[in-house]
Amino acid sequence: MIRSVVRGLGASLPKRVMTNSEMEKTVDTSDEWIVQRTGIRQRHIAGEGETTASLGEAAARAALDNAGLTPADLDVIIVATSTPDNTFPATAVNIQNRLGMHHGAAFDMQAVCSGFIFAVATADAYIRGGLARRVLVIGAETFSRLLDWNDRTTCVLFGDGAGAIILEGQEQAGTTADRGVLTAQLRSDGAHREKLYVDGGPSTTGTVGHLRMEGREVFKHAVGMITDVIEAAFEATGTTAEDLDWLVPHQANRRIIDGSARKLGIPLEKVVVTVDLHGNTSAASIPLALSVAAADGRIKKGDLVLLEAMGGGFTWGSVLLRW
Repeated sequence: MIRSVVRGLGASLPKRVMTNSEMEKTVDTSDEWIVQRTGIRQRHIAGEGETTASLGEAAARAALDNAGLTPADLDVIIVATSTPDNTFPATAVNIQNRLGMHHGAAFDMQAVCSGFIFAVATADAYIRGGLARRVLVIGAETFSRLLDWNDRTTCVLFGDGAGAIILEGQEQAGTTADRGVLTAQLRSDGAHREKLYVDGGPSTTGTVGHLRMEGREVFKHAVGMITDVIEAAFEATGTTAEDLDWLVPHQANRRIIDGSARKLGIPLEKVVVTVDLHGNTSAASIPLALSVAAADGRIKKGDLVLLEAMGGGFTWGSVLLRW
């Protein structure tokens, strides 16, 4: 059967790093408070000329270089983002043009922090359905431009950045020993909209709006929802937590990451954590974490890797793949 195998990956971060100590000067918070409650120590903030498209383009070029491919080798580009450069056209089309790619298709996907998971699942469906051989999947965000910088409960949490992977259809045996995506589990429930949303938009206020979050409510639902899609992935493939080499979660909050791992019996030494370096970069967080763990040699060819995320909506999902 055809599996969607990771052929290359890349990342891009804004030049400016904002530490917790720097945030202490502008909002009523402290490094100790932020680290204790979130695990975040710093985040990257987009500056002048740095946009979701420019960061996404840089991550895409890094992924192409890593794969030894060119834009001519791609069939589809999917960009997961909640912070597009424009209401339309899609940021994916912008990136497509920046790459000099004038064939195939490019479109955005909006599932907030779960966006990268939804985009990978979509790319996998395109590949397995014969609609594409190679798909560039990008998670790119400039969440700093959605923040209310007077709201200390949210502005300390988020950062900017982009990560990308290239998925390629390859013939595999059809077992859990295959390389590539083994299963994807997607969920959403719009009843939770008010717990995490942006209070603006073209059809309502005509403005971009600011991010609003009921932090305790999000935390309360997060571990259960994450556990749901991880257990579903294990059931779909006949695998267990013991079979995992790496869990690469959405980097929202260290306490959520640790709580989910403990509930599932996944040793913390098998969990990739970059929230301390990047903060919550929404749809960019998983590919950024993958890039770090692959670059430092933790994730290797043949490893069983589980990706999971939860975001506004609520949306949540998982992807189990063999590297």
